[in-house]
Amino acid sequence: MRKAAFATVLLATASLGLAACGSPASSSAPSAAPATTAASPMMTESMSHAASLTGGFAGLNGKKVAGMATLTSGDLMLSGFSSDMGPDLHVYLTKGTDEASVMAGKEIAPVKSDAASQSFMLNGIMTGDYGYVVIHCDKAKAVFGAAKLQ
Repeated sequence: MRKAAFATVLLATASLGLAACGSPASSSAPSAAPATTAASPMMTESMSHAASLTGGFAGLNGKKVAGMATLTSGDLMLSGFSSDMGPDLHVYLTKGTDEASVMAGKEIAPVKSDAASQSFMLNGIMTGDYGYVVIHCDKAKAVFGAAKLQ
C-alpha cells in the first residue's frame, strides 16, 4: 500500500469568486492527521464493514465551517454542522482540499449551511478512495471548508 501524499494547499486564487458565496470569516486549516492510504477494491470492501471514519470541519479560504463528518458503510453524516451561507453549497468526498481535488472528487449532494444534522446515502461509492469531506460552493468554485477523515 502506498500513502497518498496530499497536503492542504493554500490557493492563491481562492479569493476569486468568493464574494458570490457569502461573507468572509476567519480561516483555519484542517487539523493535522496521518495521510490516508489508497485502497484496493478488497480493502475498500472490508472498510465498509469496519469502524467509521470521522473528521472535524475547519474553514478554508476565509470561510467558516464547523462540525463533524462521519463516514460509515453506505452513509455520510454531518453533526453539529454549520457553514457560512452560500447559494450553491455541496458536499464532496475528495483526496485533497484544493479546487482540482474537488473537481476530481465525488459530489455527494447539496448541503444546507444551517442544518446541524444531515445524512447522505453513498450507494456504490468507493469511500476508501477519499480522505476528505469538503464543503464547496459550486457557483463560485470555492472551497469553504474540509474535514480530514481518520
